[in-house]
Amino acid sequence: MLDSGKRKILIIGPAYPYRGGNSLFISYVSDSLKKIFEIKILNYKLLYPSILFPGTTQYDHSNVLIKRAENERIINSINPLTWVKAALKIRKEKPDLVVIDWWHPFFSFCHFTISLLIKKRFKNKILFITENFISHEGHLVDKLLTRIGLKNASSFLVLSDRVEKDLIASGYKKKIYRSELPVYDCYQPETKFQNNKKRFDYSDDDKVLLFFGYVRKYKGLDLLIEAIPEIIKVFPEIKLLIVGEFYDNPNFYYDKIKALGISNYIKIINKYVDNEEVGEYYMASDLNILPYRSATQSGILNVSYGFLKPVLVTDVGGLSESVINGKTGIIIESNSSEAIVNGVKDFFRLKEEVDFSNNIKEYIKENKFDKLPEIFTQILEDSDK
Repeated sequence: MLDSGKRKILIIGPAYPYRGGNSLFISYVSDSLKKIFEIKILNYKLLYPSILFPGTTQYDHSNVLIKRAENERIINSINPLTWVKAALKIRKEKPDLVVIDWWHPFFSFCHFTISLLIKKRFKNKILFITENFISHEGHLVDKLLTRIGLKNASSFLVLSDRVEKDLIASGYKKKIYRSELPVYDCYQPETKFQNNKKRFDYSDDDKVLLFFGYVRKYKGLDLLIEAIPEIIKVFPEIKLLIVGEFYDNPNFYYDKIKALGISNYIKIINKYVDNEEVGEYYMASDLNILPYRSATQSGILNVSYGFLKPVLVTDVGGLSESVINGKTGIIIESNSSEAIVNGVKDFFRLKEEVDFSNNIKEYIKENKFDKLPEIFTQILEDSDK
């Protein structure tokens, strides 16, 4: 039974049965806040229309469910009648704070309408968590839709300095609170995943680079592939493990690999990875590479930290904010295969004298997400004024 003495927070966002980082993030938020608050999640009946979704499925078909926040599926992202229904549900629930998770301008009119319909009754009590300010591949239309979608926000919770600066630069005058993505330590490595290189026919001496997550142009996988021939000249034992569902045409990448003559050095697993399999790939790798052309922050980085695995990241958006260069990973300039080559060289040189895993263990102890109940207590106090 819910404790009626707890203050109620209602969250609008994706949750199970949807897959992916946004759903996982909302589950972490719920788990963190329900320690001291009553939490209600309004989930989506339809997230993306199938015609607009580039992957195979939007749903989590894993055999192991790692996070499953209780939720009520009400909102259809393209059906305004459900937006009205959601607003009426919020009024009925009478929460002390309404939280809307924002990550893509596609949801602009949905979020605008719901927040508009409740704005009068919930003055100063509509918080937008801006995971992204605009989409990674944003254009003028995306920026306009973002402006519309966030119009009724009373305040913002941002997860990186980059998003905070973008909000301020765009003229938003509302109060901005700071947190960050949690460390995704939910995919705990089982004993069978320890020293897992042989699972992929690698030797213990092979140096394994990992690219993990869905593939789109902004993630820079093509730059990483172009860097491999030069890396091989220094480290003939290098291997690249590419794991994730291709949202781009995979033939572009396969053709590049073939043209460079490096097929023997690269394995590609073109699929969305179920929860129970994630550990296999991380525990087989030495370094997780995020060669992104643009970013705000990345859940992939925080999954790496959950396995105490170092990362190589580009200095774009807020991506490098969570990396101590030379201690928890390597930071390089973006849009450069040469920078990737030099970054990989630097990592394996430093690896001889730097305990990256221990440094990560110490670093993640200070993760701001752990203070989320404290942050929301302050948000509620401010909203009451």
